[in-house]
Amino acid sequence: MSILKSTLDVASSQYGAAAEAMRNKLAELDAEHTKALGGGGEKYVRRHHERGKLLPRERIELLIDPDSPFLELSPLAAWGTEFPVGGSTVTGIGVVHGVQCVIVANDPTVRGGTSNPWTLRKTLRANDIALQNRLPMINLVESGGADLPTQKEVFIPGGRLFRDLTRLSAAGIPTIALVFGNSTAGGAYVPGMSDHVVMIKERSKVFLAGPPLVKMATGEESDDETLGGADMHARVSGLADHLAVDEEDAIRLGRDIVRRLEWARLGPDPKPDVREPRYAPEDLIGIVPDDLRIPFDPREVIARVVDDSDFDEFKPLYGSSLVTGWAQIHGYPVGILANARGVLFGEESQKAAQFIQLANQVDTPLLFLHNTTGYMVGREYEESGMIKHGSMMINAVSNSRVPHISVLLGASYGAGHYGMCGRAFDPRFLFAWPSAKSAVMGGAQLAGVISIVGRAAAQARGQAIDEAADEAMRAAVENQIEAESMPMFLSGRLYDDGVIDPRDTRDVVGFCLSAAASGPIEGAGNFGVFRM
Repeated sequence: MSILKSTLDVASSQYGAAAEAMRNKLAELDAEHTKALGGGGEKYVRRHHERGKLLPRERIELLIDPDSPFLELSPLAAWGTEFPVGGSTVTGIGVVHGVQCVIVANDPTVRGGTSNPWTLRKTLRANDIALQNRLPMINLVESGGADLPTQKEVFIPGGRLFRDLTRLSAAGIPTIALVFGNSTAGGAYVPGMSDHVVMIKERSKVFLAGPPLVKMATGEESDDETLGGADMHARVSGLADHLAVDEEDAIRLGRDIVRRLEWARLGPDPKPDVREPRYAPEDLIGIVPDDLRIPFDPREVIARVVDDSDFDEFKPLYGSSLVTGWAQIHGYPVGILANARGVLFGEESQKAAQFIQLANQVDTPLLFLHNTTGYMVGREYEESGMIKHGSMMINAVSNSRVPHISVLLGASYGAGHYGMCGRAFDPRFLFAWPSAKSAVMGGAQLAGVISIVGRAAAQARGQAIDEAADEAMRAAVENQIEAESMPMFLSGRLYDDGVIDPRDTRDVVGFCLSAAASGPIEGAGNFGVFRM
């Protein structure tokens, strides 16, 4: 056993300052999450309840097993845009009759549950997670279809929603639709393309066009119930497989469908006799300094995340600014890559490539803990083959086939973000701490580069340099990049699956490892050509 020994001093002023800064960030995060929980606002929530209907999270709470976890995904979708925080839908992974399922619930309190561009992106991300991890998909439907004023951004890419449902079914992954209200236009195809459909008597209304549009198109007179009511679909069209008497009954039927699936996991079960870390997860709140230029030891994070704080480090004396090694989290084996001092050199890149190959050889998932400013630059490092070595690491990450999970702890800049399996490299899951920042480079560095280029151009034209204008430009660019590097900004654009409390890291990663084990975990057999 290789038990990590913590040297973290929780009584130090540095720890106290970092913890205080993190608490402030968590308070800001909670305020934004509260906006998402509020849906369309008190007026529409009250109206929904007065109609005897449940809110999306209330439906989810009844659907999942009592006292079981629900990992909500992308709760800050649309943050910083003209649309409500949350993207007008709730997505996540919950446990139903012991089976981890992806759940998508429309929020009818926000513009009738219609889909805006962020609703679409959030739902497509949930579909990807279901397919990649072989998780049954449950849609809690109450949707008016596309938000018509934004149709130019929704209609054409929105076809993927229906393609995904059919591909999930073709892959043997069950899809279930519980219809709680209107499911019109494009929304009608969600039950239409699901394997199992539950509708509620006198509540569910499923049709391609409502009575007004039918009247306009054909001159036919109709009403909601005869055109697309649950009773009609259960008795005449055959679209409804089960007819529920109310919302609670529909949820009961949905749970029964999952129970009868007798779903079998294809990946490994967790190792027995799981031991908690030897150090308190509470300590994680003060490990990352507020100033990301100050380094921290990622082993202090690892010691509070992995089982029994047992970490078998790989190549500890070589490429020491990248920590690599083997551990277990909630009984699941995992290989960990964690940035120690920010910059990645050639040695770290080669070490990472070898470690990723080893993980694929033994079918072990990988966890990437980000705090990197990128790959080292400069003449000496270019001459030593930095591009080749960085490319080797990126090649290994790109072609690895075991599940990847990324957590951004601090900085995640430049190509280092790629080498550590950023969003573009399709990790199964990617989360950020409130302390994280991600961009092509830091704001001050980027502003400085623009200034240098501008000065050189002015000198080439024989023009005088306006120092005041240059200073103002630098300040504006730095402020812009800092704002666009923040985790809530990035999470709003779905560049991660959520900003999490550091103290929840162990449970979030463990839940994701369990989800990945719903499907087979198999390593890559070929990594292509490594430039040596």
